[in-house]
Amino acid sequence: MPGVVEHVGRQSGTGLFIVFEGGDAVGKSTQVRALTQWLRDEGISVVQTFEPGDTAVGRTIRQAVLDPATGDLSPRTEALLYAADKAQHVAEVIAPALSAGQVVVCDRYLDSMLAYQGAGRVLAIDEVAMVARWATQDLRPQLTVLLDLDPSEAVSTKTDKDRLESAGEDLHHRVRHHFLALAEADPEHYLVLPARLPIAEIAARVRDRVRPLLADLP
Repeated sequence: MPGVVEHVGRQSGTGLFIVFEGGDAVGKSTQVRALTQWLRDEGISVVQTFEPGDTAVGRTIRQAVLDPATGDLSPRTEALLYAADKAQHVAEVIAPALSAGQVVVCDRYLDSMLAYQGAGRVLAIDEVAMVARWATQDLRPQLTVLLDLDPSEAVSTKTDKDRLESAGEDLHHRVRHHFLALAEADPEHYLVLPARLPIAEIAARVRDRVRPLLADLP
């Protein structure tokens, strides 16, 4: 499929890497918390994290890329800032946890950069992917949960928008299309769910998909 980067890269060590993706205001954070709590209730060691901003360096980057006061950034500058956040996040948070055999549950990861900074900002997807994979040491999740929703029912309804949320409806439709294309190209590693399903139903479907993956933990 043109413009879609295949799901390749090294596996996540002895741990399990799960990512939630989707447009803004689709409920990712709610489902990240639900899965993390279930894993803890099951006695499984889990790290809950997010991008951008879950490191000291990342917090500075998050402020720059999301604060409306930043104003216009070159699309390439924006992409490189997100890549820098990912590089530090993998090195400081994700890779150590996976090496220790933990489960990492992350709110956004590489696909967000491909969708927003690639398709959304209309940069060459292959070039953005090359930068993103270098920054993340080509580390890919075993499962990506994509919560899908038309942007007109999600981010467009928000009143207090950050810099990226305010980037225009066309960008958010391109983002959604690319998320779906990524999932369609690699169904083995994706679970696509309508974001407006009941919260408990989404959480149950995620648990059903995650359970078999836990068998490989040490």
